[in-house]
Amino acid sequence: MAGAGIDVVLLSVGPDLPWLIGYEAVPLERLTMLVVPVDDDATLVVPRLEAPRVVDRPGVFALRPWEETEDPIGLVAELVGTASAVAVGDRTWARFVVDLQGAVVGGPCWSRTSTVIGPLRARKEPGEIAALRDAAAAADRVAARLQGGEIALLGRTEAEVSAEIGRQLLDEGHQRVNFAIVAAGANAASPHHDAGASVIEAGQVVLCDFGGTWPTDTGAGYCSDITRCVSVGPPSPEVTDAYAVLRDAQAASVASATVGTPCEVVDAAARTPISAAGYGERFIHRTGHGIGVEEHEDPYIVAGNRTALEAGHAFSVEPGIYTPGWWGLRLEDIVTATDAGPLVLNHADHDLAIVDA
Repeated sequence: MAGAGIDVVLLSVGPDLPWLIGYEAVPLERLTMLVVPVDDDATLVVPRLEAPRVVDRPGVFALRPWEETEDPIGLVAELVGTASAVAVGDRTWARFVVDLQGAVVGGPCWSRTSTVIGPLRARKEPGEIAALRDAAAAADRVAARLQGGEIALLGRTEAEVSAEIGRQLLDEGHQRVNFAIVAAGANAASPHHDAGASVIEAGQVVLCDFGGTWPTDTGAGYCSDITRCVSVGPPSPEVTDAYAVLRDAQAASVASATVGTPCEVVDAAARTPISAAGYGERFIHRTGHGIGVEEHEDPYIVAGNRTALEAGHAFSVEPGIYTPGWWGLRLEDIVTATDAGPLVLNHADHDLAIVDA
C-alpha cells in the first residue's frame, strides 16, 4: 500500500477478503467491509447477524458488528477518515462504492485494490501451492474415471454427465463445484458451452472441463481446473490429427513456462505449432489464466502480457482447436512456475481417451 501510495484499502464481497482474513462475506444488501489503513489496525465492519460466522483473529483485525438501526456507510467513512487515496475491492457492489464516495470527506482519489493485492495473490506461498496440488489431484481422480469409462457417456445428456462429474468432485473432497462443462460433438466448438439436454452419441468427442474449490484451514479455498477430451468410439482421422497437434502445443507451452519468461511468450509457445499446422484461426482464446482462490486471476497467459513469470505463479495452460459445426478439443493442466522449472500439478492421461459407452 505504501509503495502504491494507497492510504486505505476497503474490501467487501469477493475473493480478497477470505484470502486476507479467512472470512467470506455473504453478498447481501447489508454491507460487510474490511477497512485496512496503511498505518493503523484493520477493522471488519459486519452486520450483527453475520458476526457469529466470523472467526475472530485478534492481532489481524478488530471486529465491529453494526446494528440494523446503524449506518454502515457512515461507520466505514469514519474509519477511512481524511485519507487522500482509497483503494476499493474490485467486486464491491456499485451501490456501496457510490455511497462511500459521497460519505468519505475530502474527496480522495479512488482506485481498485487489484493493483495492490493482485500481485500478492499471484505469487503463491508453499501452503497455497500445496492446496492447489491437493485440488488438482482430486480433479485428476475424477478425470481418470472419465477416461477409463467409469463415467458413462453414451446415451446420457450432457447435463447428466455434468452433474455426475460435480458429485464426484464433491466426493473427492472439494467443498463446492465451480463448473463442469460437458460438450459433445459440435457443442464442443463453443469453449464455454452450457451442458444441456443434448444426448451424447457414438462417434462424438466429448470435451469435459471441470473444477471446484478445495477447502483449507485458513478459510480461503483453492481451485482446481482441468480439461480432458474423450471419444465415444474411434475418432475420425481429422480429430486424431488435430489432437496430436494440440497435445504437442500444450507440452511446448508448459515447457516454456520458466521463471523470467513473459506470459506472452508462453502463449506463443502454444499458438505457434497450432498455427503452423493450419489451425491458427481455430484457436480462439488465450492460452491460460492464473488460478488460486479464484478460478481466473493473475497472471494471464495471453498475447500482449509482458509480465514475467515469477516463482509461485500458478496458471492454466489450455490451448484449444475448435471447428464450428463439428467438434472442439482442449487440453488443460495447472502449472506453477518454480526456480527449478515448471511444476505440472495435473497428471491425468494426456491422450485422447477412447471409450465404448
